[in-house]
Formats: sequence, structure tokens, C-alpha cells
Amino acid sequence: MSFCCGASMIGARGTLKHIRTRIHNVPLLFCPVCHRIEVHYLVASEYEILAEYAHGDGASEIDFMEYSDQRKSLDELFENCVNHENEDPEAVVRCQIDMALDLMMVAKSFGDREWEEQLKKRLGRLSIRREKLKEQSAARRY
Repeated sequence: MSFCCGASMIGARGTLKHIRTRIHNVPLLFCPVCHRIEVHYLVASEYEILAEYAHGDGASEIDFMEYSDQRKSLDELFENCVNHENEDPEAVVRCQIDMALDLMMVAKSFGDREWEEQLKKRLGRLSIRREKLKEQSAARRY
């Protein structure tokens, strides 16, 4: 499982820009709290090599999956992710809140006040995100 800000990162595919080259279908990890994006660690070196070659060749766009060593399927890459991009965003946030609350219990049992404060901040950000998602879904209904 990959973590950022203490939240588990979501497995996704997306497009990244390397200098002037757009690289599509890159396996990514996305943090639902701070919105940080990183290339999945199992394909990071492959991505870097492909990005450099594509830029050197002057390609404006390429598809990562066409050039990738496809020994690992996307299911295998994202098997340790708690959530995935195709899930309901509200469900993802609820899952993240549940995990943060579980971690809060652990932090309290250890007496780790610093960790507790970090978790409280994270829960605050997740709560704000949950409220925004609720507002968006209510607006779509009308």
C-alpha cells in the first residue's frame, strides 16, 4: 500500500507531460487528501526511460501501455491499493475517513500526540472533501 499524508493512495491511469511529450495511460498513485500524483513505483524507472526516449525522438504524444513491459497487468499493479479511480469518490473518501479513524485509535493507544494531531488535520481535510462531494452530487440531482 502506498501512503501520502497518511492516506492510502488511489490507483489510477492518467496522462503526464514530460517536457513537450504527453504520455497517456501511465499507472499512477493519487492522494485524495493533498492531490499529489506520482508514477506507480513498479513502473517508475520504465516511465523515466520511455519519457526520455520519446522526448529525444520529438514525439508529442505516446501511449505508455504500447511500450511498457506488460508482464504486470494493471490489476497486479494496483492490487495493494485500497481504492481505485473507477470507484465512487464519496465511497473513497468514506473509506479514507474510516482508515484515519482506525489509525487515530492506534495513535491514542501508543500515546503518540504528534501522530494524533496529524490524523486530526487529515480528518478535517477529508471531511471538507466529503462535504464538497455531497454538494456536487446534490447539484447533479437537480
